[in-house]
This record gives sequence, structure tokens and C-alpha cells, in this order.
Amino acid sequence: MPLKWLSWARDGYCLVVSFGRAFLRASPSPILTKNISMDIVLLLKALIMGLVEGFTEFLPISSTGHLILAGSLLNFTGDKVKVFEIAIQGGAMLAVIWEFRVRIAAVLSGLGSDPKARKFALNVVIGFAPAAILGFLFNGYIKDVLFAPVPVATAFIVGGFVILWVERRAKANPVSVRIHSVDDMTTLDALKVGCAQAFALIPGTSRSGATIIGGMMLGLSRKTATEFSFFLAIPTLLGATFYSLYKERDLLTAADLPMFTVGTVSAFVSAFLCIRWLLRYISSHDFTIFAWYRIVFGLVVIATAYTGTVTWAE
Repeated sequence: MPLKWLSWARDGYCLVVSFGRAFLRASPSPILTKNISMDIVLLLKALIMGLVEGFTEFLPISSTGHLILAGSLLNFTGDKVKVFEIAIQGGAMLAVIWEFRVRIAAVLSGLGSDPKARKFALNVVIGFAPAAILGFLFNGYIKDVLFAPVPVATAFIVGGFVILWVERRAKANPVSVRIHSVDDMTTLDALKVGCAQAFALIPGTSRSGATIIGGMMLGLSRKTATEFSFFLAIPTLLGATFYSLYKERDLLTAADLPMFTVGTVSAFVSAFLCIRWLLRYISSHDFTIFAWYRIVFGLVVIATAYTGTVTWAE
């Protein structure tokens, strides 16, 4: 008797039944296979972007600039990606909280009774204010005009030369350092460092670079400027993350949760490793190597953009 076959597809699988011998064979449909592949690629891109964020957030080389360039190379761009790039900064911020959890807990517990704790908390708030105000006012313009490879590369180069100038100035006049602990900072010192941090609203400038180098110019020791930069990261990154997620909430769906989770977790792990390394590094090194890295990297981006060697996405 000739074989008769009955086949149908349900949820991406084919059930094949043969009279005389029945067997079950599961074979993914082409559409399902393609969707799975696309999801894996998307998560890999989110993982890479998270690593880039974490490893660059606290170095004076601009995490935002590197995210824009990495996203361009990975073809990972668009309005939703801009939200993603800001949101995963929350992972880097959590790494700071974990690294300095003892100090933060002491400050929080002492707000009601310890003048030193209140002064420290006030300085962080004051230092955060300039970037928060300017970011709120000019966020749209910055995203539309400056979130592009060539402006970022230009900021890389300019920032590199600024770091070289500040480092040479520090070596020529080491006695200019007047503040050796974050507890010795005045509210005016905090405000000045906060104004320096506001320059980091320009993509490619570097938030940590602006605060550390700005602090050094104002008389903070390298260690003090670096630590205050870490503490300023908490309200700055936290505020930017929640503001961006709220403002662009219509762009996001539940399907975006895996991508954001992978990016945030990888940013946390890589940022934690970077913080530990940087605290050891600054004890015996300056930031000159980062300055030259910025200059060379920026020149490469501009050269490849104008020669067409690399097609940088806007």
C-alpha cells in the first residue's frame, strides 16, 4: 500500500506522521532560525557595548565616544540604541557603589549627626548640578548634532592635548596641589569641578577625564580628583539613566529587556575591574598615555571617515 503522509506546521515545528511507521521529527522553520540568529547577534552586540562602556567610563578617554564609534562599526545605531547607551551607564554606576559601599554607607548613616558626612554629600550634589542643568537644557541638541563619529573624534583630539598640557603643568609645578582628600574640598571646589564635568556633555570629551583633569587644574591631587570623579558618577549616571529611560519610554518594549540586561551586567563587571585597576594605576602613573591614545585614535577615525576607508554611521 502506498505511503500516505500528513504534515503540518505548528509553532515553527513540523510534525510528520507516516502510516506503517510513525515518527516525530522537529525541524526549526527558516523564519524561527533567522529570528534566533538575529537575537543572538543582538545580544552579542549588547555584550560588546556593555564591555566598552565599563572599560571606558572611568578612564579619561570618553565612554560615550567609544560607544558611538563601536555602535557605528557594529551597525548598532538608532534612537533606541542611544537610549541603550545611556541606560547601561547604570551598570557602571553600580560598580562604583559596590567598590565604595563602605564609604557610601558611612556617609548615609551619618547625614543626621556627622557634619563631615553632610559636607561630603552636599559637595557631591553641588558637583552634580551643573551637568544636570545643562544636560536638561541642551540634551536634544547634543543628541541631534554631536552624537556622530567625526565630532566625537575631534573632541578626542582636543581633549588629548588638554590632558598633555595639564600633566606638563603638574610636573612643572607640583607644589600647586592644595587638596589631598575629598573631605578637604569646599563647596566652591565641588562647584568648579562640577562645571568642569559639564564639558563632558560634548560626546568624546570624557566625563571622568573632565572631572579628573579639571580637578587637577583646580589644585586637587590626582588621587583626590579621581575619587571625587567616582562619587560624582553616582548621581550623574543614575540621573542620566532614569531620565533617558523615562523620556524615551515609548521607544521601548518588553522585548528589549534581554538586550538592556546583558549590556548593563557586562558594563557592571567590566567597570568594576576597571575601577580596581585605575586606583592602582594612578598611584604611580600619570594620564599621558591616555592623552596620546585619544589623539591617535581621533586622527584615525577622521582619516578613515574622509578617505572612505570606514563608513561611519551617523
